[in-house]
Amino acid sequence: MTLNARRRRAQAGFTLIELLVVLAILGLLAAVVGPQVLKYLGSSRTQTAKVQVQNITASLELYRLDVGRYPSQQDGLAALVAAPKAAPGWNGPYLRRAEALRDPWGNSYLYKVPGEHGEVDVYSLGNDAAPGGAGEAQDVGNW
Repeated sequence: MTLNARRRRAQAGFTLIELLVVLAILGLLAAVVGPQVLKYLGSSRTQTAKVQVQNITASLELYRLDVGRYPSQQDGLAALVAAPKAAPGWNGPYLRRAEALRDPWGNSYLYKVPGEHGEVDVYSLGNDAAPGGAGEAQDVGNW
């Protein structure tokens, strides 16, 4: 083996120190960026729930225009997808799929008539399925 071949072989590859430095930098980046990404995902679900509640509320208004009243508490939001027995003038479906009645966390939207905040309340309890909360666990409603 010649001297030049030995030098090239000694210089090839990375040293253990160089690899450790790169891994440390990647770990720091993950520690800084990771929580921000998770925070963004949580807020996007809350924003999606707000838009879905607005769509359901608009569908309820169309139902009320056709039938003359909001769906009863017993009929619930399912009256927007399938005609209830006592709804003359029903001209739906007002929502195309029943999946539209589920929040981003997989729970059914809640419906209250008469509502506490208006004529009707449509809301989700967030990812914890309990009243109150903050962040992704906050309640999202049409009020």
